[in-house]
Amino acid sequence: RGARGLKATHVYIELHCSSAFSFLEAASLPETLVERAAALGYSALALIDRDGVYGAPRFHKAARAAGIKPIIGCEITIEDAGTRLPVLVESREGYQNLCRLLTRMKLRAPKGEGALTLAELDGHARGLIAIVGHEALAVSRHGVGGLVDRLVGAFGRDNVVIEAQRHFLREEETANAMLRELAAAFHVPLIVSNGVRFADPAERPLFDVLTCIRHKTTIDQAGRRLARNAERYLKPPAEMAALFADHPEALAATRDLADRIQYSMADLGYRFPDYPVPAGETASSFLRAITLVGARERYRPFHDRARAQIACELALIEKLDLAGYFLIVWDIVNFCRGQGILVQGRGSAANSAVCYSLGITAVDPVGMDLLFERFLSEERGEWPDIDLDLPSGDRRERVIQHVYEKYGRRGAAMTANVITYRDRSATREVGKVLGMDPAHIDRLSKLLGRFEYVESDAGLARDLRASGLDPEQGRVPGFVDLWRRIQDLPRHLGQHSGGMVLCRGRLDDVVPLENASMPGRVVVQWDKDDCADMGIVKIDLLGLGMMAALQDAFETLNRRGPAGAERIDLWTIPPDDPAVYDMLQRADTVGIFQVESRAQMATLPRLKPATFYDLVVEVALIRPGPIVGQMVHPYLDRRAGRAPVEYPHPSLEPILARTLGVPLFQEQLLRMAMTVAGFTGGQA
Repeated sequence: RGARGLKATHVYIELHCSSAFSFLEAASLPETLVERAAALGYSALALIDRDGVYGAPRFHKAARAAGIKPIIGCEITIEDAGTRLPVLVESREGYQNLCRLLTRMKLRAPKGEGALTLAELDGHARGLIAIVGHEALAVSRHGVGGLVDRLVGAFGRDNVVIEAQRHFLREEETANAMLRELAAAFHVPLIVSNGVRFADPAERPLFDVLTCIRHKTTIDQAGRRLARNAERYLKPPAEMAALFADHPEALAATRDLADRIQYSMADLGYRFPDYPVPAGETASSFLRAITLVGARERYRPFHDRARAQIACELALIEKLDLAGYFLIVWDIVNFCRGQGILVQGRGSAANSAVCYSLGITAVDPVGMDLLFERFLSEERGEWPDIDLDLPSGDRRERVIQHVYEKYGRRGAAMTANVITYRDRSATREVGKVLGMDPAHIDRLSKLLGRFEYVESDAGLARDLRASGLDPEQGRVPGFVDLWRRIQDLPRHLGQHSGGMVLCRGRLDDVVPLENASMPGRVVVQWDKDDCADMGIVKIDLLGLGMMAALQDAFETLNRRGPAGAERIDLWTIPPDDPAVYDMLQRADTVGIFQVESRAQMATLPRLKPATFYDLVVEVALIRPGPIVGQMVHPYLDRRAGRAPVEYPHPSLEPILARTLGVPLFQEQLLRMAMTVAGFTGGQA
């Protein structure tokens, strides 16, 4: 039992917890912290990472699943205070203010850097609660209590708390006594926290390794840069209550503050941009009109099957209120065409007759008998995903910069890519920190690229000895343990290959923006999966060298072709040129996109593609799914007549006949579920 005779779990809430998304300054993923908090009986937990909300989506998702109230915060670097200021988000206005402050800080600084001044907090602190700890005792810049006074002025007295911590360090108690006096002098609450940097004490060695990586030193030379003990873990509430039994009011204040904060990231307020349709039109009516115009161009004649499919798709698009999304993608495609830039929709968008009619994709899904529900269905409850392939290089960059200009530097940004520690990067970094011989690190780097070592010891000791390393001597045992622990931890923020997010209004009200390493690029602080979890829509603008080669080839052909000849484009290429298939059957495919790998070149003479659909099967066959599922040889044997064509059930023959009874495509799986289980396309 802790303060006021109540159970400790009903009193203490940890309000100062950092995750590995503080990048080398904490050692646990948000999900790990939530898992431990749930096991310890916490009802709420606050995540406060350095200069960003990088881990907030994962923290929010994990906490909601665990039944824990997620409290979002951040440690903001304050230049003229020479410290970091933890803040908690109390309201949506506070979250917007935090995002704007972080964006201001990041966009004026080189990648990975930035700081604010105390003056910049004025007028931008509503909805935020400041937590000030031992840094309030520094007198060199602001005088005794000067920092607290400035923060009370910026945030308001009701939105400032003073924080005490106990990690069994000699100087802490003197500091805590002064902090109590400051709290009393300014009439602001005193709270306690543990300044958490890892979930469990066992993660302290990993925390030390990350500290060494950050300071570019070894464990032997780090000295006082390392944590002095392992106390900064997520402690049980009862342990914290016992630790601060002499301050029951400060314990209870953590609960009061947690109860007061009601903001949830489910209330981001994100909205996709509207497309400016002509007067008298709605987005749906305008989409319908331009789709029908495009359909008459693509389908000659515009036959009944295509009409029925387009009508069905348009009805669902209107029901799901997605017309604006299709119009904006269509608008980007039109810009590309106007600039003479080859563009092609990829992926499941090729299953949509609307996308085909709009010129977004180049394959007729009606003629190819593709299933629209693979692309979009009511049951999936998520936005469609249209990826656009563009020629790599300057032409793609022109399209990206056009999107920035059209939607504004605060209305569009690239998605981030969180660079994590994986096999070889983990080997190099951990090996250097432990001061291991470079030759040993090199051997380990080659050895530990095998994924099975992450989870299992099977064969590891044997392979270590074979490489000349004793698994039980020196630093090798510690290295292997740390190598496993560091897997998947964030290293730094990178840039996604082409994902762009667009927003109606200010995107930096929804997520902080920062500079990418590439000039002229701005990224959000979340990756594509985080954006999807938060309901933020992404459009991929991907660069392909082969698209550049195709565009150059088309331009040459159309320039040199006979007068009056039909223009060659992606959707008008003849699919039945015998010379192309002769070349493919000889595996003369060096430099040919999709079929130039060794495995593809070995398969082409055996499959002997003679039609376009054969080529579709060829590309699909040499993929992880069919290979692991042992579908390659059965298909090739059936095609060569060495094995009979069989079906699991007569009702599946119409679905599997084109692939000789071997399921290769997602569409086939969906149709099998529809046939066998009676599902609708959306349910499948």
